[in-house]
Amino acid sequence: MTTTPPRPAAPAPFGARLRRAMDAYGPLCVGIDPHPSLLAEWGLGDDVAGLTAFARASVDALAGHVASVKPQSAFFERFGSRGLAVLEGAVAELRDAGTLVIMDAKRGDIGSTMTAYAETYLSPGAPLFSDALTVSPYLGYGSLAPAVELARQSGSGLFVLALTSNPEGAEVQHALRPDGRSVAATVLAHLARDNEGAAPMGSFGAVVGATLGDLSSYDLRIGGPLLAPGIGAQGATAADLPKVFGPAASLVVPNVSRGVLRHGPGVAALRGAAERFADEIRAAVG
Repeated sequence: MTTTPPRPAAPAPFGARLRRAMDAYGPLCVGIDPHPSLLAEWGLGDDVAGLTAFARASVDALAGHVASVKPQSAFFERFGSRGLAVLEGAVAELRDAGTLVIMDAKRGDIGSTMTAYAETYLSPGAPLFSDALTVSPYLGYGSLAPAVELARQSGSGLFVLALTSNPEGAEVQHALRPDGRSVAATVLAHLARDNEGAAPMGSFGAVVGATLGDLSSYDLRIGGPLLAPGIGAQGATAADLPKVFGPAASLVVPNVSRGVLRHGPGVAALRGAAERFADEIRAAVG
């Protein structure tokens, strides 16, 4: 008599895993952005060897010590296949250590192409499989459906560009639809719908800049996380978070990149900087 092997347990949804990590380590997300200028500051060459050393120190400093990290894919892609190999290794090591990886690739397309992007980052077993992916909804929120579906299946998450801090974003995000609602508000409403019923936190988040000031005209309570770049080098501080995000402050995942990375290349100094930011943010948002 043959028996059917048991199916592997479904992974916990990203939102639930992120909430646990935030409660354990604080909500800080550290960006891993190997800018050419940072490589130079660290005394490294702007080449694959320098990139490898940068990634190695970042992983050693952060893995198992922060809730999440956000590698910026472009700074690895610019070195071609060898740069992507460095990124693949870093992602695997971080995830093996239990640190959530939010891949900052801002993918957005339609149909089979969007499906391929989703499979690249959200399909278990893919070389760049990550816990979450940043995506662009500006071909219409519905174009993200393949990524939404695969994220649900794999226990991954998405962070959808909604209210970004770059000045150029306003011409699209603040534009009004025929019903009088802004494009950004529409994106937030779609996310709230996709997070309905999720507890303790949904897996579909928004990217909302921490430098935008008063956002009380927007309902940011989408039931999912709010990835908030802008703390540190871009001018926002941890103390700004309650003022910017109001009653949604408990959902905020503040992203700090240069504010931490400029303390490298020493592992202890990097880790210390991350811990200081985490403490400041935890004190500000409770």
